[in-house]
Amino acid sequence: MALLVAQPSYCRQGPKWGILPTFFTVNAATMNICYLDYEAVLHDGNVLRNRTRGMSIVTPGRTFFEWMPLLEELLAPYPALKIVLSTTWVREVGFDKARQELSAPLRERVIGATFLHPNMHRGEFDAMPRGMQILGDVSRRNPSAWFALDDDDFGWPARQRAHLIQTTDARGLSDPAVRQQVRERLATMFGDGKSCRPPEGQQP
Repeated sequence: MALLVAQPSYCRQGPKWGILPTFFTVNAATMNICYLDYEAVLHDGNVLRNRTRGMSIVTPGRTFFEWMPLLEELLAPYPALKIVLSTTWVREVGFDKARQELSAPLRERVIGATFLHPNMHRGEFDAMPRGMQILGDVSRRNPSAWFALDDDDFGWPARQRAHLIQTTDARGLSDPAVRQQVRERLATMFGDGKSCRPPEGQQP
């Protein structure tokens, strides 16, 4: 059953946070989700935030979203996979702007964010560990299967820890071991029966 879902998009309006509706069509019966962080996943995790100058990566030679093509490649065989943003970018720049930072193939997969519940207050949300933020969204959406790409493993109940594919600040998705975990998880989620190993002679 396809549902047209109105997701309230939190955006900065001067000193206050406003709400704008954003609509997505999702199939509630077969929804498979990747919860996506940006820092330490799509780019280096050593990010400095400044009220006047914005965000910058402290690590020399690193750029924002430099590992995004790796995620595109990993997800390409699975067009039905949806993305929910678990990144702090949603609270800092607003949902729509955070979503626009992604490439078109990834942007089209995004159906919402963990910080998009109409009864959710910023202070309460910020006080939650990342694991509980994600699990709260899982309980609301009730996906068929899901996993999270994140460097933050704090606050994950032991029974749900297996859903987390943990990255590191310095390597993110550039780590071949992490990419292999993603391949294996996707193959399990979609039951495609294909080998998770890259073709012989190619690096993972």
